[in-house]
Amino acid sequence: MKRKLVLINPVNPRRVGLTVNVSSRFPPLGLGIVAALTPDDWEVEIADENFEPFTYREADLVGLTAFTASATRAYEIAGVYKKRGVPTVLGGIHASMRPEEALQYVDTVVTGEAESVWGNVIADFEAGELKRVYHGEWLNLEEMPHSRRDLFHTGYIFGSIQTARGCPMDCEFCSVTAFNGLRYRQRPVEDVLDEMEAIPQKRVFFVDDNIIGYGKEAEERAISLFKEIIEREIKKEWFCQASMNFADNTELLKYAQQSGCRMVFLGVEAENVDALQEVNKKLNVKVRDTYEEVFRRINKNGIAVLGAFIYGMDSDTPESISCRTDYILKSGVDVMQTTFLTPLPGTRLFDRLNKENRLLYTDFPADWDHYDMTEVTHKPLSMKPQELENAMSESVHRLYSRSSLWQKFMKTWRATQNFTTAMWAYTSNVNYRNVALGNL
Repeated sequence: MKRKLVLINPVNPRRVGLTVNVSSRFPPLGLGIVAALTPDDWEVEIADENFEPFTYREADLVGLTAFTASATRAYEIAGVYKKRGVPTVLGGIHASMRPEEALQYVDTVVTGEAESVWGNVIADFEAGELKRVYHGEWLNLEEMPHSRRDLFHTGYIFGSIQTARGCPMDCEFCSVTAFNGLRYRQRPVEDVLDEMEAIPQKRVFFVDDNIIGYGKEAEERAISLFKEIIEREIKKEWFCQASMNFADNTELLKYAQQSGCRMVFLGVEAENVDALQEVNKKLNVKVRDTYEEVFRRINKNGIAVLGAFIYGMDSDTPESISCRTDYILKSGVDVMQTTFLTPLPGTRLFDRLNKENRLLYTDFPADWDHYDMTEVTHKPLSMKPQELENAMSESVHRLYSRSSLWQKFMKTWRATQNFTTAMWAYTSNVNYRNVALGNL
């Protein structure tokens, strides 16, 4: 009789982040990879709270993953199995940043990337010698397994895929470097394409932090990827994340659009240099004066710009936040994402604010569900937390008013000359409206 592994994707029960929107939920790739690494003589099931609250399932072994905002929920679910004597294993970015905390609630913690250690976890479990901690290493990605997409919930509107890991930028508020390392590691293009062809959805999200990577060689690889999507006739629409230099290469933009790119996420963060320097956003400081040209070039190729902006940096005041909102509305950005600066564990920002006693919520792990970027979680230097909250409330009412969304839709349609792209942008803005106004 086969042993059974139950993999669980917990969701913050407050659901104040993007998971309130069905079209903003993405399959748990990490759990799909763990499933693929599990031997064939195991039965594997994924329980996904993106679609339905967890209910107990019989299991020999339980694996969970969690972002910071869903960590408390992961511990709660693990407790259900602990009472029944079923071993639990927790991985993902939060457990990797806070392993000592996680070990209070689960039997085993996997830190870092699981590919190098999951086989050992299974072998040790079968031998009755499950260890408390396994440390994943940063491997090359030539033989990265494909996620078990047959186990994902069928309700996902978007498929997702990863082509590379690692980031050398090391921004103060970001924990990607701590989790995936400074070295940019890439999968072979042909392997990415093979997996992309297996995705059942017509819409795809490239989860890479920067689809074009870092340096000329990585940029050429991205162009090769886009060309191969066209040559293989993979008929999918997709969006990605990139840095501001996404607009530098006209050939890259052309092939991105022809291969199905409808939207690119750019971490703009702020429109003024002081705020950018504060969070170590070096590339943006260099190109700040050419933001609008970046947006124009991308739009000219039929692609929408999702501009992400942060509110609540130490240099921010109610007046500067109002100016940031003015800028967003007048700018060439098509989709408007606004979040509070959120100190996540594993970042220099968290360590600094914690040391300075500026965190508003410190009853961990119970308070982790506040850390989903939709509420004020620290004390800024230039205003009181309530002032920041009030300034954000005023801003989101302006940004996501019906008239603002309509004006952005018309702007995108004119700039891209592509109705489908304009609808992508409009739908995304509606999603952000649902999140922003739902939290007021």
